[in-house]
Amino acid sequence: MSGTTALLVTLVVYKVLLLGIGAWASRRNRDDTDYYLGGRRLGPWVASISAAASSSSAWTLLGVSGKAYADGMAAIWLLPACWCGFAINWFLVAPRLRREGLRTGAVTLTEYLAHDAPPRWRRALVTLASLVILGSLMVYVASQFQAAGKTFAEIAGFDFRSAVLIGGGVVLLYTLAGGFWAVAITDLIQGLVMAFTCLMLPVAGLIALGGPADLIAGLHAAGDAAGRDLFDPWGGATGAAVLGLLAGTFGIGLGYPGQPHVVNRFLAVRSEEDVRRARTISLVWAALVYSGMILAGWCARALLAPLDDPERALLGLAGEALPAVAAGVVVAAILSAIMSTADSQLLVCGSTVSYDLPGRTGKPRLMLNRVAVLAVGVGALVAAMLIPATIFSTVLFAWSALGAAFGPLLLVRLLRGPVRPGHAFASMLTGAAVSVIWYSVPALKSAVYEIIPAFALALIFALAGSRPKAARTV
Repeated sequence: MSGTTALLVTLVVYKVLLLGIGAWASRRNRDDTDYYLGGRRLGPWVASISAAASSSSAWTLLGVSGKAYADGMAAIWLLPACWCGFAINWFLVAPRLRREGLRTGAVTLTEYLAHDAPPRWRRALVTLASLVILGSLMVYVASQFQAAGKTFAEIAGFDFRSAVLIGGGVVLLYTLAGGFWAVAITDLIQGLVMAFTCLMLPVAGLIALGGPADLIAGLHAAGDAAGRDLFDPWGGATGAAVLGLLAGTFGIGLGYPGQPHVVNRFLAVRSEEDVRRARTISLVWAALVYSGMILAGWCARALLAPLDDPERALLGLAGEALPAVAAGVVVAAILSAIMSTADSQLLVCGSTVSYDLPGRTGKPRLMLNRVAVLAVGVGALVAAMLIPATIFSTVLFAWSALGAAFGPLLLVRLLRGPVRPGHAFASMLTGAAVSVIWYSVPALKSAVYEIIPAFALALIFALAGSRPKAARTV
């Protein structure tokens, strides 16, 4: 069996499995809480791995390995930066948000952030949050579809648009059918596939090179040929530029608490004990996956001929370091993982339109949710064919807008207490607006990653309007 045939067979089997999960999950949906939160019955493995996979996706597989390929040792800072983001979520956010979800009955992040606000302010907060979520996640989902098209074009010669349409269609079908249960279970599978890939490919790359010593020699040679020192952990930066490099990289970690498609998992965890067990699983997963992708990028730089697009490094390494059949199987699994990540974002968009914006009416809204998911999915498919930016920068832009809009407000609410609605609105608006403006001005964007100023300003508003927990009326 050729590599291409193995890829296609594996891909078909995986997609059939996803559709089967969607059909199974559809029978578990008895009400809104089932469809949006799986009945708050997630165990530690599903909660931890599905949340981790939802926050990583194509950016981790192709973006991080591409960054390591391009920047060498300077990419090492992505590991502690992203790991710290996982730690913030699981130590500070997960246990508190789970308890607050039970106390308030909140089904979505938006509903919790607007909880206790007077009706006029509640409507304003929900509307603003919904606009930020829909705008950002449209870009986010489009980047996942874009990654799938790039993968197909690289390994099988498929037409980019056809690949995007096929992959996106399968994701839409099982998300529409099964809701949260389908998304959580498929993301568990995706996360395990990612972990397996991040173990196998770097090992295969080192074997193909001849060992760690040959990796070091290969990086030295690649750096000399490019006129750069790939062993410089600062990437050639000096003085204040080093601080900018570290601030921008570690700023990625600040975005984790503000991702609705990730923190919604915390509302669904079954028990406090499951939160503690899930925390350990997720932090180990993060260390394994991010270190594996960085090492894979280094192996690709030492082993492959120069690439025009660094985000093709992982795919090139799979083709070079593995036999044809094994490469086809692995790459098909990577592609499936990339595609299935979009389901979490689609589900949040659907809940935004069908649950948050209408408010609690007590009426069935699952059909409206499905229409919303379909509309957002189609929009993302179109956007995937039009957005020219790399996966890395596209996802980081959407990541920063969400992280700055929701992260500061959520952390202050959980750690300090309720925030006055006017300040909550100002915090959310400032975080989103500063992210967009900063990203759009080249001089500002080149100075520091946009989430740093956006997060800081949003945090000031949230803190200024916070009330100590002792003053809260339950």
